[in-house]
Amino acid sequence: MGALRIVRLHALAPKHVELSVKVEALNPGGSVKDRLALGIIEAAEASGELKPGQTVIEATSGNTGVSLAVVCAQRGYPLVLVMAESFSVDRRKIMRFLGAKVVLTPAASKATGMLAKADELAKEHGWHLTRQFDNEANADAHSRTTAQEVLEDFPDGLHAWVTGIGSGGTLKGVARVLKERSPNTRVVVAEPDNSGAFGSGTRTPWPDDGLPTESHPAFQSHPIQGWSPDFIPKLAEDARALVDEIVPVSGSDALRLSRELARREGIFCGISSGGTLTGALKVAADAPEGSRILCMLPDTGERYLSTPLFDDVSGDMSTEELSISHSTPNAQYGIESD
Repeated sequence: MGALRIVRLHALAPKHVELSVKVEALNPGGSVKDRLALGIIEAAEASGELKPGQTVIEATSGNTGVSLAVVCAQRGYPLVLVMAESFSVDRRKIMRFLGAKVVLTPAASKATGMLAKADELAKEHGWHLTRQFDNEANADAHSRTTAQEVLEDFPDGLHAWVTGIGSGGTLKGVARVLKERSPNTRVVVAEPDNSGAFGSGTRTPWPDDGLPTESHPAFQSHPIQGWSPDFIPKLAEDARALVDEIVPVSGSDALRLSRELARREGIFCGISSGGTLTGALKVAADAPEGSRILCMLPDTGERYLSTPLFDDVSGDMSTEELSISHSTPNAQYGIESD
């Protein structure tokens, strides 16, 4: 199963290393979050916390929401998703298309505002809050699946495995398995260069029975949707000791490499994928000859159509395209026939 998601890069990879990507857009819901969605719902069912027919609620930037919508549709749970208005309209439409209700929060409230709204709605209505950012079932799902696939696909080990931080589940779940089974593999975290909360060393306090309420002092707005909210997820805090390197990446590089993955490697993915690849290329530049590096590509590009990723893509024909159309006589677009 894992090998179907591994693609070795050629056009974008330095010649002295083997740089591969794990294409999580091939999951049914189009992103890596399918793994956590199924894992946390199954764990809640097994524990009895989630009752048959009970409404599920979560705060999301989009991918987790889409994946929960897929799982909840299959299992018959009503779903309410809380999302800041600043995230892409495409994601709202996909979640609603899958049957979820989407409650928007003001952009100024950031991710902590989404969490607070989801928490109060859950308490008010008796809904099940899945708590993706501190739910151990999230990391467990990645230890059972993602990590095992990496080990199977690279039995001789890796120089480095590179990921970003969304909920922190991928990082914690994979890193702890790699440190046990492939201890020479470097765990590398890429994060926005203008919003280096994780790299700052300042932790986000997580109450024993609550959620963070204040923005991290190092947080700044950035264009890499799904990455680095205005707090450090507890699952990421748990994994801090497992991380060997933190690589800052710029939003402009993330956008550029998302486009180059499509146009030079034929891989259609989102902005966070371009960000992770940016980090992987920085690691590759200094890696020894023959090193194997694996980079996570979290999602598909289809949920970014309304974002700056597609600013240079028009729905109308360009001058060059019109010229091609007019180079032969039949069915010429834009020219009325007699």
